[in-house]
This record gives sequence, structure tokens and C-alpha cells, in this order.
Amino acid sequence: MNSTSGTTDPLCMGALCIFYAVANVIIFILGVAGNGLVIWIVGFKAKKSVVNTWYLSLALSDFLFCGTLPFSIIHIIKQDWIFGLFMCKFMFFAVYFNWFSSIFILVIISVDRCVVVKFPVWAQNKRTTRKASVIAVLVWILSAAYCLPSAYSLGVQNNGQNQTKNCFYSYTKDQKTVDVVCDLFLGFVIPFLIIVVCYVVIMRKLKIDQMAKSKKPFKIMTALIVTFVVCWLPYHTFSLMDLNLRKYKNFLNSGYKIALILANGNSCINPFLYTFTGKDFKKQCKTLLSKIENAFEEEETKCKVQGTISITPEDGRHATTVCNV
Repeated sequence: MNSTSGTTDPLCMGALCIFYAVANVIIFILGVAGNGLVIWIVGFKAKKSVVNTWYLSLALSDFLFCGTLPFSIIHIIKQDWIFGLFMCKFMFFAVYFNWFSSIFILVIISVDRCVVVKFPVWAQNKRTTRKASVIAVLVWILSAAYCLPSAYSLGVQNNGQNQTKNCFYSYTKDQKTVDVVCDLFLGFVIPFLIIVVCYVVIMRKLKIDQMAKSKKPFKIMTALIVTFVVCWLPYHTFSLMDLNLRKYKNFLNSGYKIALILANGNSCINPFLYTFTGKDFKKQCKTLLSKIENAFEEEETKCKVQGTISITPEDGRHATTVCNV
């Protein structure tokens, strides 16, 4: 993985660092809340299906990633690694593991949608939730296997000048080049090409069969592709620039922070792009909101009944009952 995130500068007090911290706090809140809602509804409320298995796996991956964001925020702001060697390895492993598992699941979702549209009869007979669960687990295992070597190479180094610590990758320039190129192809180029091909096939099939009465499916597919490019292309671009343009250190560090915000943002956008657009999920959300609304209405009605004015036969005075909050 790219070692730019391990560089240290003086204490980060500029506007860019404040923007980075605020943006990631927002991503953390939206990501934990959005993905947590998906996990709760898809995992415990909605019926089991192949699509929901993909959504649950994606939400779990994004939820775990968003849970690591506070460590990154503190690290960037303080420009000092204060969490020790184990957390250095674990935190960066968790970040990249969830990045890649999330990307691979997005590819699986795209391929699955393409198969359903292109071969509906075969998909109906062969697609099962058990097979989908096995595939999701395999994706997680492959992602972990890919990220473990980089996590193993991480170490904590003392900076003599400002007495701070740095969590960094201890490998040669050639190893770093191989690492960045592999990340680029496995984490962006190949997934992007697969996603684009799948959605081109889907759109052509929908047009031929005249299945789409509106332009909504095409708008959603376009949004998915554009979002993937916007979130991930800057990160890989600055990773490549970091290999040969180290003399522009300040520019690279600033650009890399922006790229990280976009890449991190993908984890809080996924629930809205993939899950919240589904009919089954929207139905479950409406049911949940309806239950919450009914609960408040019942409480309000109860309060009104308890708060009616009555006349006691003993003394004829008016008495009121206050509804306890």
C-alpha cells in the first residue's frame, strides 16, 4: 500500500488538516449510521436473498472501515503515531482490507446484476444465498491475504527532531513500486473495467427488451460508475505521482489528503447508492419509520387520556393527571 499516509510533517494546524478532520468525522458518522442501519435491516429484518447477502457483506466491510477512521483522524492531526506497533499494523491492515474487500464486493454485485439480466433462467435456478455467502467469505479471505504482507512490513519509527513517532512501510523503492502498481490494477483498473462492461451489457439488454419504462435504472448505473471513478482515481493518481515526484512533497501531501477524503467517502456513499435504492430495503425503512411514528402517536394518545380533566365526587374539585416523560 502507499506509504504517503505514513509521512510526518509539523503539527497539522492548517485549513487543509482541519478540513480533513471535519470531513472524516462526517464520513465516520454517516458511514457508521448508514451502514449500521443496512446491517440491522438486511441482517435481521429483511428476507434472505442473494442481493441482500451482497449488501450485508458490503455494509459490514464499510462499517468496519468507518470504525477505524478516528485513528486516522488523530494520526493526521497530531502527526504522531501514539497507538503503538500492534495498532500500527492492525489499523492500516483494517483500512486497506476493508477498502479492497469493499471494492471486490462492488465488482461481485455488478457481475451478479449482469448475470441476472443476461441469463435470467440460469440465475433463477443456480443463484442461492448459500453460494453467495461462500463467495462473500472468499472475497474477505482474498482481501486479507492480499493486505497481510503490507501490514507485516509496517513499523514504528522515532523522529529525532520533534520526538514524534511515525507508522511507516519499511520496504525498498522497487517493492513500493510493485505495491502501488498492484494496488492500481487490482484496486481500480480491473474492477472499473469489469463494472463498466457489466453495466454496458445491462443497459443494452434493458433497451433491447424494453424492460426499462423510465430512465431511472440508467441514471443509477451512471451514478455508480461516476462515483467509483471520483472516489478512487485521485487516490491512485497521487500514489503513482509519489513514486517519481517526491520533490513536490508539500503538493503531494496536500493532494493525498484530499484523495483520502474521497476514498474514505466511498464507504458512506455505498449504502445510499446500492442499498437505499432497492425496493425491499425502502419497504423495510418505511415499515421501521411507521413503527416509530406509531409508537410516538400511541404515547401521545396515552398522555392525552391520562391528562383529561375529571371531577372527583368527594370534593367536587377539578383534578388533572400529568403525563410523565
